[in-house]
Amino acid sequence: MAKKKETVAMLLAGGQGSRLYLLTERIAKPAVNFGGKYRIIDFPLSNCVNSGIDAVGVLTQYQPLKLNEYIGNGQPWDLDRTYGGAMTLPPYQAMNRSEWYKGTANAIYQNLHFIDKFDPDYVVVLSGDHIYRMDYSKMVDFHKANKADCTIAVFDVPLEEASRFGIMSSDAEGRITEFAEKPKEPKSTQASMGVYVFSKDKLYSYLIEDEANPESSNDFGKNIIPAMLNNGERLFAYRFEGYWKDVGTIQSLWEANMDLLGENPALSLQSAWRIYSRNEARPPQFIGAGGSVKNSVITEGCEIYGTVINSVLSPGVVVGRNAVVRDSVIFDDVTIGEGAEVNYTVMDSNTVIGENATVGKPIGESAGITLVGGWLNIPAGANIPDNIRFGKNELEAMMQKEETV
Repeated sequence: MAKKKETVAMLLAGGQGSRLYLLTERIAKPAVNFGGKYRIIDFPLSNCVNSGIDAVGVLTQYQPLKLNEYIGNGQPWDLDRTYGGAMTLPPYQAMNRSEWYKGTANAIYQNLHFIDKFDPDYVVVLSGDHIYRMDYSKMVDFHKANKADCTIAVFDVPLEEASRFGIMSSDAEGRITEFAEKPKEPKSTQASMGVYVFSKDKLYSYLIEDEANPESSNDFGKNIIPAMLNNGERLFAYRFEGYWKDVGTIQSLWEANMDLLGENPALSLQSAWRIYSRNEARPPQFIGAGGSVKNSVITEGCEIYGTVINSVLSPGVVVGRNAVVRDSVIFDDVTIGEGAEVNYTVMDSNTVIGENATVGKPIGESAGITLVGGWLNIPAGANIPDNIRFGKNELEAMMQKEETV
């Protein structure tokens, strides 16, 4: 019989990420680019292996192909294990039923067989769409020390943002006394990070009970946690003090990328707590004659002949002569033509910006971020306004308008 694992992680990575709009038309939110050479899911996966958790179920659903391909056998994160490792777990057809994951709790319920393989004492449940570095083993130790049934990682948020999160109140010992999912009038600023540690037997009993309830939304925040609290189970809040960002919107994704910049960045990835990723081999960055880079992240395979300021560029980006990229996040293999200007923009992969085209406005002049979709060919001299989402439909409308002029 195989040796049991004390802890198994279940990583919820099936979300559509609809508030990222064009960025998630082809891929799941956890597969979205971040920080030049990473994807969002690299952070919880790397946290697992750095925390000594080497059995990770990755629950996929929406647009899973890219994510499944990216995770592969788990090798980049040292999760290609004979016993354990990383395994993608899409919804599947059982003998008597076939259904999508109905909610976060139902997704775990449908994969109890994966957890059973390792007979763990503890199950760590994670979200696949947050940027942070965290030692889950310390949280498990806290859970054990308090003889908890469930431990929830919490992060202090500003009161005006608290209604976006699951909010809890706790006593002096950290025991949770109240929990409300996205309350209109929050009583606390302790927000759930979507990181849970459960004692396995308690988790199983509540998941089975929840699945049998036809009125349930099958969700941890809406159903499982309130049920445990109402029944007097031992729920504890684990305070997390480091950097944590929910990158569920274009604004927050842009902000998290900008947090990598500066002499003392809010998010520094230069430490022993390494974030691993799967990257194809690329040639080194190249800055040509006349090229200039200031306070930016420039990844392998980039060619810079123009000016890049306060920006994050993914592999294979080409910035042409006399072009300017400012305060922007540019994904893989984008080409920005000579004399073009890109300001305060998030741009998806494989798009070509024609010569002397303008995208967005500088921050001081702009109402908001411009989002440009992938696989587009923006004509020379085009002007894409600030604070809009510009995808295939908008490009076609632009071309038709030009034809009728």
